[in-house]
Amino acid sequence: MKIAVSTDQGYVSAHFGRCPSYTIVEIEDGRIVGRQEISNPGHQPGFLPRFLSERGVGVIIAGGMGPRAQDLFSEKNIQTIIGVQGPVDEVVQKFLRRELESGQDLCDHGHRPGEPGRHDGPSGTAASRGLPAGTIAVSAAGPDLDAAIDPSFGRAAYFLVVDPETLAFKALANPHAQAGHGAGIQSAQLVADQGVGAVVTGQVGPNAGRVLESAGIRVLATDAVSVRDALARLKG
Repeated sequence: MKIAVSTDQGYVSAHFGRCPSYTIVEIEDGRIVGRQEISNPGHQPGFLPRFLSERGVGVIIAGGMGPRAQDLFSEKNIQTIIGVQGPVDEVVQKFLRRELESGQDLCDHGHRPGEPGRHDGPSGTAASRGLPAGTIAVSAAGPDLDAAIDPSFGRAAYFLVVDPETLAFKALANPHAQAGHGAGIQSAQLVADQGVGAVVTGQVGPNAGRVLESAGIRVLATDAVSVRDALARLKG
């Protein structure tokens, strides 16, 4: 059998139809016997189900996909597994172990107020906004507490993982800041791996917001100038 994974720089892409490429993996007797990455040939309605079916693909893995596309794949007897995120290699291994399950659609098919990707405004104290216990991540232009807040979450130069009570922190350089595609999603996955309970930033896109929400991470918007200022406001 063959599986196709929506791919964006080594990670599962949030949108199957608009991803830069697909990783096609051939599996026999629970082992990988072939693998190739192909460029996305186009996103015309009905084209991808036919294109992948002709190449023997039986399973699609993606972050998200519209219901119409899922129906078209079903008509071709192709299973769809959506709500998936993480490095493609890890996801394929989960599939081989039969541990991969569908989750919440991570694709933005017409975002509405109140859906993932929205965040709290800059006013209010930590208590009034229910700041979780433990560490938080702050998007920053530099590696210390006096650095400016970077308002662009996905392309922030650094994330500071901070204990807001003690101000103890570690600085993470963001390897996805210059990514051509999917910077928000990959940055969200990086932050989720740190086990934080909240993110303090300027703006989070809907796809990155869905990744953070699925990890139980709250997004708190701020208009503070520096990381230290933002933390002071949160502590009230």
